Amino acid sequence: MAPIPTPGAGPQDSPDTYVGLDAQRAEQQALEHGWRTVRKLPPGAIITMEYLEGRLNFEVDNGAVTRCWKG
Repeated sequence: MAPIPTPGAGPQDSPDTYVGLDAQRAEQQALEHGWRTVRKLPPGAIITMEYLEGRLNFEVDNGAVTRCWKG
C-alpha cells in the first residue's frame, strides 16, 4: 500500500507573499519556487474543495492577486 501524502508538503513560501502582485509575475514566481500547479480564479468563483498537494490558488481581480492559498 502506498504511503498517504502529508498535507503541507512542498514549497515552504507563504501564500501571503503573492497577494498584491501582478498575476502573471506571481504565477512565474510560484513556479520558480517549486509549485507544480497555479490555479488563477476570478473573485467569487465556485470551485471544488479537493486538496491538491503542490498547487497554489490565486484569486485574481483586475490583473492582481487578491487572495492566495495552498491546495
